[in-house]
Amino acid sequence: MGNSCVPGSGRSNQGQGQVSNGAQTTFKWTIDGFSSLLDKGNAWTCSSVFQIRGLNWYLRLNLRDTKSGDKEEYVSLKLVLAQRHVRSDKVVEASFKFLIYDQSYGKHHEEHQVSHNFQSTSTTSGTSCMIPLTTLKEKSSGFLVNNCCILGVEFTRVVVAEGKDVSETLFVQKINNICSDPQVYSWNIDDFFLLKNPSTSPVFELCGHKWFITIHPSGQDKSGNYLSLYLSMKVLDTLHENSGNLVELSISIKDQETGKHRKLSGRCQFSKNSPSWGWPKFISLEDFKDSSNGFLLKKKCCIEAQIAVIGSSKIE
Repeated sequence: MGNSCVPGSGRSNQGQGQVSNGAQTTFKWTIDGFSSLLDKGNAWTCSSVFQIRGLNWYLRLNLRDTKSGDKEEYVSLKLVLAQRHVRSDKVVEASFKFLIYDQSYGKHHEEHQVSHNFQSTSTTSGTSCMIPLTTLKEKSSGFLVNNCCILGVEFTRVVVAEGKDVSETLFVQKINNICSDPQVYSWNIDDFFLLKNPSTSPVFELCGHKWFITIHPSGQDKSGNYLSLYLSMKVLDTLHENSGNLVELSISIKDQETGKHRKLSGRCQFSKNSPSWGWPKFISLEDFKDSSNGFLLKKKCCIEAQIAVIGSSKIE
């Protein structure tokens, strides 16, 4: 996805830190139900937001990534600094390795060490095509055992406060599990120009959870160039502090004339630490207000959220 789904507001502020070359710190991500996630196709899946050395991060995984000019499918990972409000004059220097664990022999396949300067204009590391999918699926590799694989990231140097190792297990549900079929809510806005920045939809219930949509009519950054849209889980008391729900979500702005809707999709984990996901640059205001596109007609517009809960996660 070119315009990637990102966490919304509500996470802890970035901690003060210093350059550290101390003990390595690792996040493990167990994919329990590998084949079910593989069946979802070529798309990026986000881990829960985790804290390493005082900063919030998350991983993005694609099990069917491709390289230009290469028909082989690869397992790819990206590391993302979750804070959307990284100061423009601040650079977070990080060195890390992506890992795939050999569950049979207690070893792991590791990508060469990566260094990246995370900043307000670059919160995502480059894509690392770690291993061909066919290699990961080979029984002799030990990477896939009982339909489960374990991925991770190991930090060796980062501008952070003190932190601890974290691990997460992602349980991907089969198609007949609860709410794997998408459910839809439509928010009809009678007068777009009366909206505040931000404004929220009425609370609605889909897939056994309560949600609301947040719209920033002049953009999350209030620049007036883009419209921002986020989906938030309303009631999180039912979730354990370290648990989350893996959600396939789509948000659309309906074209009221031709049916050529503006739709963006993501596969993200909602938790107490990351209750909101969406797009800070969902659509340019110029395109949104252009009547020929059919998004805004006589001050009216319609925003649609489509939700399916396909799994859960647990951080230990």
